[in-house]
Amino acid sequence: MDMLDTTSTVAVSLYALLSTAYKSMQAVYSLPTDVSLASQGLAGFDELPSVDVIVPSFNEDPRTLSECLASIAGQEYGGRLQVYLVDDGSENREALRPVHEAFARDPRFNILLLPQNVGKRKAQIAAIRRSAGDMVLNVDSDTILASDVIRKLVPKMQDPAVGAAMGQLTARNRNDSWLTRLIDMEYWLACNEERAAQARFGAVMCCCGPCAIYRRSALASLLDQYESQYFRGKPSDFGEDRHLTILMLKAGFRTEYVPSAIAATVVPNKLGPYLRQQLRWARSTYRDTLLGLRLLPNLNRFLTLDVVGQNLGPLLLALSVLTGLAQLALTGTVPWLASLMIVAMTMIHCSVVALRARQRRFLGFSLHAFINIFLLLPLKAYALCTLSNSDWLSRSSAGNSNQHPATDARTTECSGHATAPRRLNPARDSARRTTSDCMCSDE
Repeated sequence: MDMLDTTSTVAVSLYALLSTAYKSMQAVYSLPTDVSLASQGLAGFDELPSVDVIVPSFNEDPRTLSECLASIAGQEYGGRLQVYLVDDGSENREALRPVHEAFARDPRFNILLLPQNVGKRKAQIAAIRRSAGDMVLNVDSDTILASDVIRKLVPKMQDPAVGAAMGQLTARNRNDSWLTRLIDMEYWLACNEERAAQARFGAVMCCCGPCAIYRRSALASLLDQYESQYFRGKPSDFGEDRHLTILMLKAGFRTEYVPSAIAATVVPNKLGPYLRQQLRWARSTYRDTLLGLRLLPNLNRFLTLDVVGQNLGPLLLALSVLTGLAQLALTGTVPWLASLMIVAMTMIHCSVVALRARQRRFLGFSLHAFINIFLLLPLKAYALCTLSNSDWLSRSSAGNSNQHPATDARTTECSGHATAPRRLNPARDSARRTTSDCMCSDE
């Protein structure tokens, strides 16, 4: 049984060395720099670029969707703005109808009603192919944007080498439960440590779906690859934000992070939905990490350490925990050294983050260690063993998302944009609006 104790101690020691090196460099590289295109404002453009905002929606709560669209309508941006809300075959479309009608009156809003659920990725593509703006901003339907998000993101795109940029995410429902508070802190760490450090080298590995802007010229060249992702011969529909980011990097574009562009998104408030979400994310991370490995020789060495730290680190920690539990079960002795090292590392990291963020709440993030060790590590192991599974796990129409119907399928489209081809002209038909209904036409 000494071998179990030795294995646990060695594994946690290697984890400590790797994690210390990785987190130390991450902390240094994530510090803000003085020189930033974003700090120069919009003066670098001869003319403000037009922006198309794509909002895919499936079975969204009407109030949540309305608040999301209102935050987009209230953007303080002087350039041309068009919004494409794509209802992806929602089963509660009648409940959403008043929201569609209200925003269809705004000439900037275009409402696309897909006849059946095709999945978030294909819903996005349906709108992207109908739009023509210089930039494309993807926004999740449960996300509220700060009023200056577009004004903060667009300057980062002044450099033609930048293909994509993301804003900082927060938990919109942070105060719902102890879990949402932990997730909010998890988002802060993911954005202001991980993404910020990666952005130092122009290689953010995942521009998150709730708020990410893309250069259309770059996006157009990748759209077919983005649409037709397969893994082991099966269609792969989730993890669209990470996959698109990796495609941008493979094409030679930089991907950036703008911490001042704040987007608040709804996060799971119960363990069940949270773990299902984490399972999808783990599978997509493993899949695209395999794709991203080819990029590493051309990127800064820190990014190699970043990939190793995020993938090998949890494996070492899992090995230490498993052998420690085996030691406890078989001998009744506690692996004190390994346990104390894990506790010490957790407390040191949380203390450093609390000082850096100047928020004492991050001391409480130490509770997340229990979720990580006893729930997320086994879940990641399961994800690794079931990589071919593409079930969304949380979608009532998940089966439809794997059928991959053509994105140019018939859609019902409601629009307030008077000049868009094959869309209704609200002014022309205003005489026929007797109940403020959204005027729809089949394409």
